[in-house]
Amino acid sequence: MDLRKLKTLIDLVESSGIAELEISEGEERVRITRSPSAMMAQQVFAAPQQIVTAPVLQPVAAPAEPTKTPEEEGHAVKSPMVGSFYRCPSPGAKSFVEVGQNVSVGETLCIIEAMKLLNEIESDKAGVVKAVLVENGQAVEYGQPLFIIG
Repeated sequence: MDLRKLKTLIDLVESSGIAELEISEGEERVRITRSPSAMMAQQVFAAPQQIVTAPVLQPVAAPAEPTKTPEEEGHAVKSPMVGSFYRCPSPGAKSFVEVGQNVSVGETLCIIEAMKLLNEIESDKAGVVKAVLVENGQAVEYGQPLFIIG
């Protein structure tokens, strides 16, 4: 956004008496607000997309030390839907599986409640449960890893 447009917007806010004006144009966003203490002072904020994303990329580009993630140590069973994760069939009941337990293909690992329906999630690989990655009652997203089976 060029300076002439910014000056025009500032003049508009100043002459109209409005408290705030926000305009988006492509990847640029301008927000002009009037200060409550001094009605004649304006604040101009321009935030191009590049400035916002640059700090996010810096930590990712320089990892401190390579570590193994749980997914590298075994097969991740992922959530097929969005919902609430439950390790047992009812409150106070024993969990379907525990860490260190052997599971076979088709064995129920947990329940995900979605839209008042209880959906049993079954193991798609035989092996030993190495990790449970979600807490009981926690909301899960589609594709989120739930268990690691090795």
